Amino acid sequence: MNNDETLIILTPGFPKDEADSTCLPMLQQFTRTLKELYPRLNIVVLSFQYPFFEKTYKWFDITVKSFAGRNKAGLSKLLLRKKIAAVLKDLHDANKIKGILSFWLGECALMGKRFADKYGIKHYCWIQGQDAKAGNKYVKQIKPNADELIALSDFIQAEFEKNHSIKPQYVISPGIDPKSFIAPAVERDIDLLAAGSLIPLKQYDIFIEIIAEIKKELPTIKVVLIGAGPEKEKLEKLIKKTGLQSSVTLTGELPHTEVLQHMQRAKIFLHPSSYEGFGMVCLEALAAGTKVISFVKPMNREISNWHIVQSKEEMKEKVLQILQHPDTNQSPSMPFLMNNSVKTIAALFE
Repeated sequence: MNNDETLIILTPGFPKDEADSTCLPMLQQFTRTLKELYPRLNIVVLSFQYPFFEKTYKWFDITVKSFAGRNKAGLSKLLLRKKIAAVLKDLHDANKIKGILSFWLGECALMGKRFADKYGIKHYCWIQGQDAKAGNKYVKQIKPNADELIALSDFIQAEFEKNHSIKPQYVISPGIDPKSFIAPAVERDIDLLAAGSLIPLKQYDIFIEIIAEIKKELPTIKVVLIGAGPEKEKLEKLIKKTGLQSSVTLTGELPHTEVLQHMQRAKIFLHPSSYEGFGMVCLEALAAGTKVISFVKPMNREISNWHIVQSKEEMKEKVLQILQHPDTNQSPSMPFLMNNSVKTIAALFE
């Protein structure tokens, strides 16, 4: 990729500034790594819905144009499309467009596909998670070809094919940036850690129920749940009902660096989500030397220190097994690196 080439990234959201570390960490890491590996590439990010202001600004030397769509429907949605189409046309007129990369198969992919087809530009959509589900109405509108689709994991590839009868040609996982883990190792003083949005899909009620069962055998268990969302009050009530106030700490949302620091203190990272594209937090936990237990298996291959279970009872038993028979080897594991993910996607545009 050369200095006179422009890559456009279309996304529903993007950090409002360089301090906004909690907004889509994987996308942040991907974009920064892309700039580091291809410093002469002109990267332009068009962010449809968030931040909630219209502005062109620089983010780590990357140009971002935000449209403040706020997920509004009706006339507001049509006006948003018109604004974005005009910006895409201006970018095309002023630059040599190398290609367009859309995040999620939704509004971004729809506009990216239409614009790319009109001007003969390469366009790929990176399917991230829930956009692979059967209820995604954008698939019929976009009519994507298999060779335009990138699945985040083997699970997402299979899920998309099952639901939409199209098998994404590429599977490109997220990856870890080793530079994110520069702090020295600390004491593993957290038995169980979970982190994510407090929404029904993540099933943190199951997380609390498992802790209640485990505490019967391990009364001094120390648990931390990081995140914010609409389920917070429900989870607080469940913690109180199960008598776990002294065992479980709800931190609320934390800066990304603090989340990684908590992972380096944890023995086990528990991820009870019922559906997950890949789970970047799981990769980060592995990189912090933490054992991971989850319901969803992202890749067909086995991943060291990542345990897949089928039920709440099996998850509880795996936690007890690890805590009662601790493995002194908690070396970092990085089976997927962001450098490789970026290089693989960049190669598609060559």
